[in-house]
Amino acid sequence: MVRFLSVTILVCSFLVLTSPVLPGGAMQYAKLVGRSAPPQGLRVFYVSHSLMWYAPKPIGEMAEAAGIKNHELVGLQSLGASRTIQHWNLPEDRNQAKKALQTGEVDVFIMSPISFPDEGVENFVKLGLEHNPNMRFIVQLSWGGGDIDNQDFPKGAFDNVNKEKTPEQLNSLYERNIQEGEAQADAINKKYGKGQKILALVPSAQAMVALRTKIANNDWPGLTRQGELFVDAVHPSAPMEALNTYLHFAVLYGQSPVGLPMPGMLTKAKRKDWGDNFNRSLQELAWETVTSYPYSLVIKAAEP
Repeated sequence: MVRFLSVTILVCSFLVLTSPVLPGGAMQYAKLVGRSAPPQGLRVFYVSHSLMWYAPKPIGEMAEAAGIKNHELVGLQSLGASRTIQHWNLPEDRNQAKKALQTGEVDVFIMSPISFPDEGVENFVKLGLEHNPNMRFIVQLSWGGGDIDNQDFPKGAFDNVNKEKTPEQLNSLYERNIQEGEAQADAINKKYGKGQKILALVPSAQAMVALRTKIANNDWPGLTRQGELFVDAVHPSAPMEALNTYLHFAVLYGQSPVGLPMPGMLTKAKRKDWGDNFNRSLQELAWETVTSYPYSLVIKAAEP
């Protein structure tokens, strides 16, 4: 079994016997209740806009804290407000992402499109598999810049931005772009997966909605306004950065982030109400969101 899927087989000696199997025959990631042997570290490359480029370094720190050996950040290619196709179209001499894939020494390639479908996603998948047929791909479902569905971005994104939405408004806020992202994931897995799921989605938009809904319902100690999750009309503040980083860690390694040390983005904020309990709540929300979302390819095994 390919390396990306096999990392979760190491979770415990009987995982092969207990993990559910996807329709195509690809085993999903699994995390048994309680701590277990950590998975094998992965070589990871990111192509990112600003809603993800803060995550790679903390993910490495989380991997180390979780006892995951040999996690390697191969590289990070950053372009502000970028679609993945813009990364693909960079000139060859500047395109570190293509160069990395051509070495065949990347296990996981992580992308953050704005709207779907994004031609660049499939282009990178095809190139990566040509040089490493065992590699896997992760795509972030980003929340909308300016609080609109990314299917419309940037048209009207920054007109009358209202961050204090009702639960009903939040429920459908990013719905169309999520559906388009899932459709592209289905198409790529069918075309290139050979019966396996090779591309997973990070439910960042869904986690944002879940957290904002809790704030709207006065159900999240430490946050009283949804606007506290943002530093401007688009970019996340420390709590949302931490939440999204936990989401990525969970999808990448199929491991729960619950119990990991507080990340630097929260400690640097120096908010008394953003302490250990606050951090643990973010970890639990991340794990619940990831494991309840089929396209993450992460599941929780049933308690014994």
